[in-house]
Formats: sequence, C-alpha cells, structure tokens
Amino acid sequence: MIAGPELFGRQVVRTTPYESDPNRWAVLGDSCAWQLAELPAGVLATLTRHYEVPGEDAKGPVRLSATVTVHRTALDAAWEQAGMLEESLGCKEELLRPGERLTELSSTAYARGEGLNGYSDEFLEETGLCVSDSRGGPYPYKWDQATLGSVVISTSVCGGRGREADELSTLVQGALPKMLVRAKSELGGLDGSGSISPEPDASDGEGASTPGAKSDPEGGA
Repeated sequence: MIAGPELFGRQVVRTTPYESDPNRWAVLGDSCAWQLAELPAGVLATLTRHYEVPGEDAKGPVRLSATVTVHRTALDAAWEQAGMLEESLGCKEELLRPGERLTELSSTAYARGEGLNGYSDEFLEETGLCVSDSRGGPYPYKWDQATLGSVVISTSVCGGRGREADELSTLVQGALPKMLVRAKSELGGLDGSGSISPEPDASDGEGASTPGAKSDPEGGA
C-alpha cells in the first residue's frame, strides 16, 4: 500500500535510510517531543518511507515521507486519529530531535463528506513551519493523515530554500488518495461508508487505543 517515490512525482528520489524500523513507531511525548517506541498490541504493522526532491539552482532540497499503519480494528485506527488531533491542539511546537522542530502548527479535521474528503473515513491536515539547525528555515510544512477502516495513511513534506507552500502541496496532494485506493483494494469488504464491515465490538474501544504516530519529514525520529 505504501508509496514509492514515483507516486509523488518523477523528480522525487529515495533518501538514505529509505525505510523505518517496522518494529517501532514515532510517538509524541508529554513535552511535545517525538520519540521512538515499541508498537502497541493494537498495531499489526507500520512502515515509514522517506523521500527527497534534490536541490537545484537556487532552490534547496525538499523532504517528504509516507507512513502506513495497519491496526487490529477500525476502532483502533479511529482512536489513533482522535489522539493525533488532541495532541496537535496541545502542541503548537514539536521537537523532532535536537536541532529540528516544527512551529506555528495548526490542524483541521474533516469527516467523510466534509470539505473535499470524499475518499476516507476521516482526514486530518496539519500545516506550519519546519526549522533545522543544519538545513535552515523556517520552511513551509504540511502533514496529512487519513483513515480507511483499520488502515491509517499519512504523508508529510518539509520545504527548503526558495520553495513555496503551493509547490509543496502539489507534491503530496496526489500520493495519499492513491495509497487509500490501494488500501481499499487490499482490504476489500468495505461498506458504503468506507468502514470495515462488520464494525468492531464496542468493548475494543478506549482500552485498545494507541498513542498518536506521525510520519517524520526530517528522516526518522
């Protein structure tokens, strides 16, 4: 289901390292700092890939990422989505690692049928600025995440010198829907609302929830 660089565009290439450790994921701590942690019981699999648009002329490189996480139930995926929205409201600035941070963050959520969300159970969008001691900044930053049944898919982009926000949005706006189409094909059995049928038992609710995880535009936490 996860994208290769070609899903973002011909100018996009792999970075090194290309893939994250599939046994760990990034979670946001109480101090608004990202850290790697073991996968919780409700997560069956997760993978993050990292990409780049190389710098050219007067423009700096652009960092991109995609993450696909498969939960045990659709309800677990919904709890991850809810957790991410709650955390984003509490953290207007996030530390990716020493010397690299996200600032001026703002988030919006769209249920199916709201806004332009006609392809996922719920869609989250976060925008802001990314700043790095080594790469400079602040540059435009954008992160999108959507759920489809038990699958959570996200993309992120961090700009570079001379890159405009519209250019970055164009890079990522097609990749996430294409991954959702792949997810729908793999899952099968989706009802008209885009949820897995039958619905998970309510007893798998809050007690099975997982912490929020986000793809990292700077190459892994």
